[in-house]
Amino acid sequence: MLAYVARRLLLIVPTILGIMLVSFVIIQFAPGGPVERVIAEVTGQGTNATDRFSGGSGNDLSPTQRSVSSDPVTSKYRGAQGLDPAFIKQLEKQFGFDRPAHERFLKMVWDYSRFDFGRSYFRDIDVVDLILEKMPVSISLGLWMTLISYLISVPLGVAKAVRDGSRFDVWTSAVIVVGYAIPGFLFAILLVVLFAGGTFFDWFPLRGLTSDNWSQLSLWGKIVDYFWHLTLPLTSLVIAAFATTTLLTKNSFLDEIRKQYVQTARMKGLSENQVLYGHVFRNAMLLLIAGFPGAFIGAFFTGALLIETIFSLDGLGLLGFESVVNRDYAVVFASLFIFSLLSLVVSLISDLSYMWVDPRIDFETRET
Repeated sequence: MLAYVARRLLLIVPTILGIMLVSFVIIQFAPGGPVERVIAEVTGQGTNATDRFSGGSGNDLSPTQRSVSSDPVTSKYRGAQGLDPAFIKQLEKQFGFDRPAHERFLKMVWDYSRFDFGRSYFRDIDVVDLILEKMPVSISLGLWMTLISYLISVPLGVAKAVRDGSRFDVWTSAVIVVGYAIPGFLFAILLVVLFAGGTFFDWFPLRGLTSDNWSQLSLWGKIVDYFWHLTLPLTSLVIAAFATTTLLTKNSFLDEIRKQYVQTARMKGLSENQVLYGHVFRNAMLLLIAGFPGAFIGAFFTGALLIETIFSLDGLGLLGFESVVNRDYAVVFASLFIFSLLSLVVSLISDLSYMWVDPRIDFETRET
């Protein structure tokens, strides 16, 4: 066991390096970049980055910065003609693009190995602090969605397997198919129209995790207020998640129920509950345990972008999307590194749980 865990931990290093290298190479060929973004804003298409680098708005550039130049430095970037080459070099140095690509990658690997993720290009805040700032929303959505979907799906899947072919199985399958077919964001819009002041009722809020007076509420009032804000987003996320897990649970149980050891257990006089939950349940849950890391990571980090946007929740999904759009590579690569590392660790924990549930499985004997 210890040897297997050690091998898996050692494999994390080349895996992370591979992920970061491939992503870094792709970024080098992607159009645009932080320098181009600032240039676009400097030339009149925006003001945020200009305020940071030039000390004013895009219309307040000095004559030196607006001087026409055919310098090779400006010719590298679209829209840079007419800007002072020294200003472009300042931008390149600020973002680290004054170094060759391989030096930038090696520096990034060295910094990340010490968990030094630098600062956001355009938010003027440490990347770690920025991610931690968005964590409460993603933790709330991912954790509760995963928990609720499993609490609904596992009992429902077991019930459908036991009653396979009955009316209960048929009508619950119809509900599941409809729920799976409707995209979560579309269901979210429907909930907003119905229950958040859209057209009919105004029962639920549409912004943030808590109310403005949250600090003044009692402990029970804070709990109620927190879940009051989460009701509609969680409902939107759970719809599709519980459908997939329910069908997977049902099929796993049906496959196990038909096996010979179940018939043997029944012939020995064991009750149906003893057979179902003492023998079938543990074996049928293996697929769910194996799929848990992917489900958890997906729900935690990538599954809520549209939901966060619709309900004005500022979480990691929205942060990642905005960072890619704004070419904030410091946040993009740091998020990729952290989430990849977490995914690999959770995958290892899942395999260990696999072995705990079914002692017959021994990953240590497999060739790696």
